[in-house]
Amino acid sequence: MSTRSYDVVVAGAGTGGSFAAARLAGAGLDVAILERKNEQQAGHIACGDALKGADAFPDSIPRDRLETAITNPGVDHGRFEIPQEDTVLEIPVPGELAVVDRWKYGKVIIDGALDAGAEIHYDTLVQDVVQDNGRVRGLRATTDGEPVTYEAEMVIDAAGSLSIVQESADLEHSHFDTNVTFQQFCSAYREIVEVPEPVPWDDALVFKPTARAAGYLWYFPRTDRIINAGLGFQMTEEPMTMVDTLRDDLNQRAEFKGAKVINKLGAALPTRRPYDSAVAPGFMAVGDAAGHVNPTTGGGMAGAAYAADYAAQVAIDAIEQDDFSEAALWEYNERVMDHFGGRYAALDVYNIMSTAVDVDELMSLLASLPGEKLADALYSGSTNIGWGLKLKTAIRTLGHWGTIYGLMRTKKLADRLLEHYERYPSDPAAFTAWQQDRDELMDEIYQAIGATPKY
Repeated sequence: MSTRSYDVVVAGAGTGGSFAAARLAGAGLDVAILERKNEQQAGHIACGDALKGADAFPDSIPRDRLETAITNPGVDHGRFEIPQEDTVLEIPVPGELAVVDRWKYGKVIIDGALDAGAEIHYDTLVQDVVQDNGRVRGLRATTDGEPVTYEAEMVIDAAGSLSIVQESADLEHSHFDTNVTFQQFCSAYREIVEVPEPVPWDDALVFKPTARAAGYLWYFPRTDRIINAGLGFQMTEEPMTMVDTLRDDLNQRAEFKGAKVINKLGAALPTRRPYDSAVAPGFMAVGDAAGHVNPTTGGGMAGAAYAADYAAQVAIDAIEQDDFSEAALWEYNERVMDHFGGRYAALDVYNIMSTAVDVDELMSLLASLPGEKLADALYSGSTNIGWGLKLKTAIRTLGHWGTIYGLMRTKKLADRLLEHYERYPSDPAAFTAWQQDRDELMDEIYQAIGATPKY
């Protein structure tokens, strides 16, 4: 078995891994990315292809590189189809929005990390973690079928959902979040479909509820004739035959008559709150490997990019100070929670609510609500409705007031949860008390919503 030594070893060459490696290598550190796929397949994952906020992504990979993967910059709103009510809601989406070729995007960010000075080892399957007195010191893997030990001062896990790295590591002596189960994940499937004629909604992200709660179909236009069509459902629900469900819906849509499937892929993604803590001595997790995904939409590229940048900056400081303790890395948790972690945790309350309501009743209510307020709730986790709008909404939603009351109560609880995350501790010594208070609030949320506990 050969041994290779680096300052930092990164597991996975996705958004989190590539952005972290680019920042680290740009700072002059020796960085290796371990990627299980071969060079040709690297960057190819199941994704909805919608990219939000790329104009504000970390600059470790230049913006002009990302632009080369954008295939449809003209998308500017969501189109929410509610067939039960024969209604279509046009929902504005704040900030820059685009649809990308995810495989090309994957190649672009890998090239960005390589150009910054990182190494990438393709065909590398991580099998175990190297630890010394509780500190993670590297990874054991097979590269091109040969066993290799990758030693490092720091390890960053960007290996995606239910990472083998975390399963192999002993994290019990830290506050690293181990409360992770498959019920907190979503199963997703998507096809890239070419249609004969341009679709009339090439400026919109199209959403449509499935026949059950906690699931939806999507149609995202890469171009006016190349569509990313897919669906997902929460794993707390009964299993769904996703291929058949998507096929049935495609066959009912006139714009897909004569369509040709050019690619298909499935995946699991975390539709849960971000990890309470994603650090342990010598170790940090980013992106899907730390639950950095909007739990209501499944969008994860932005969270992964930002988290990776924060992790890289904290790793740089740790190496300079020769301190790899949990306390030294804790700033990473704080930065994630302050930027988007608290908001995602609050949004998860709505995701939990969706498992405990009648889907037809909820869709009927949503058809009566203002689209701009739904957008506020979807992207900020909170919304306010003025008195004039409240009166109009009350008239339009006559017969749904019980559900409205439930939504209002859910909003208040989500706001309280967000406020609690704003008090995320600056030191791991205060973490247990903060977590206990959060769990008590979550118990109140489950009881008020009538949902089965998710955590």
